[in-house]
Amino acid sequence: MINAAVTGASGRMGKLLIENIIKMEGIQLSAAFDLANIGKDAGEVAQVGKLDVPISDVADMATVLKESKTNVVIDFTIANATAANAPVVAEAGVDLVIGTTGFSPEQRSLIEDAVIKNNTTAIISPNYSVGVNVFFKILQETAKYLSEYDIEIIEAHHNQKKDAPSGTAMRAAEVISETLGGKDFVYGREGLAPREKEIGIHAVRGGDIVGDHTVLFAGGSERIEIKHQAHSRNAFASGAVISAIWIANAEPGIYTMDDILGF
Repeated sequence: MINAAVTGASGRMGKLLIENIIKMEGIQLSAAFDLANIGKDAGEVAQVGKLDVPISDVADMATVLKESKTNVVIDFTIANATAANAPVVAEAGVDLVIGTTGFSPEQRSLIEDAVIKNNTTAIISPNYSVGVNVFFKILQETAKYLSEYDIEIIEAHHNQKKDAPSGTAMRAAEVISETLGGKDFVYGREGLAPREKEIGIHAVRGGDIVGDHTVLFAGGSERIEIKHQAHSRNAFASGAVISAIWIANAEPGIYTMDDILGF
């Protein structure tokens, strides 16, 4: 049985992760962390029933991970929190599944260095939806044939999302750029902005949009639009829990969803 801990256990994603953990075979909730609801039962906070797993203060993470014999921590919080907690997790010899986005290059290096130094394992992905990762593969193939077309990426999320553009939009841009040998990115446009051969990236924030991503390939007399729409955050949560099960049999190192899906 895999013992999994969830950070940000009181948040929307944290609650969904807990719900998915208790539904899947071979994995169980061993610990939960947050800055709120400390001492309360994580299952009751997530409204899935009593689990006898209290929400612990993140300041006690190293001790709780050891006492609960946790194998893997699933982290979908914010960049500053993940960058602070990931080294603590790695130093405890515990694996990581990270869905947080918006890392600076320094934060990303800090996390990766901690994983490698402590000979642990991490999956780091901007999106754990199976559909989104197939979306990336479709973009890769499409870009090969439409290299001369203008390429624009438009993403839309709810009004509480902190980072922009989304990690998924950035990964889409990276996949296309890598396929085409390197492209500049332009974030939105205003004033005089003649189009060159860059990839344009645009962020929309409003309401309760879970996550929409559209990539536009525009030619002289036609265009192709490739779109992924998430109807529920459960698409991300279930993929993350599947990843937590997968990582149990992986060799130490850093992986992405490509490894899990066999791409």
